[in-house]
Amino acid sequence: MRVVIADDQQLIRAGFRALLESEPDIEVVAEAATGRQAVAQVAERRPDVVLMDIRMPDGDGLWATEQIVKDAALSATHIVIVTTFELDEYVAQAIRAGASGFLVKDTEPTELIRAVRVVAAGDGLLSPGVTRRLLERMAASLVDGRDAASLDVLTEREREVLGLVGRGLTNAEIGLRLFLSPLTAKTHVSRIMTKLGARDRVQLVIIAYEAGLVSPGL
Repeated sequence: MRVVIADDQQLIRAGFRALLESEPDIEVVAEAATGRQAVAQVAERRPDVVLMDIRMPDGDGLWATEQIVKDAALSATHIVIVTTFELDEYVAQAIRAGASGFLVKDTEPTELIRAVRVVAAGDGLLSPGVTRRLLERMAASLVDGRDAASLDVLTEREREVLGLVGRGLTNAEIGLRLFLSPLTAKTHVSRIMTKLGARDRVQLVIIAYEAGLVSPGL
């Protein structure tokens, strides 16, 4: 897995690099200290994952995330926001911008490594300290709703699975709920992503809320 680290603090970048490169299957291909540098490095290096700080000069991490996500040539790149600011507004903005994950900098080293692997595989991830209520609050405040008719491409079973993804269930939990194997549940989720053009599981959660499959608090 190829990773770009974007953070304005050199010590943080060095620490993340040392940690990630201790893993045989992870390679740090570039670093960036500003938002614009991050966008340029990602465009050049085409990494699988970007670890993106929020507060950086010359274009912050949220701006850089938006630039990367809207570039169709970078659709295979997934972004994890890594910050000291575990605030509702940043979670909402990061997910709206297209981030696939959100972690705070005091996360355990093993969690950071896991985050890279999970997001590279196309799954979404939030810091253990960021509760589902934050995601619900963000989704409930979305202005641009999605017409439920846009889900007509899904089978009835797929709509059912999407609703459970929207409630934050894992593949294993979806399997238990619907009497499916975790692998079958995962296959359903992958097909739903393809049909709806979603980059990852986080986008599926937002789609489920927008289409009214899930309501805040349920």
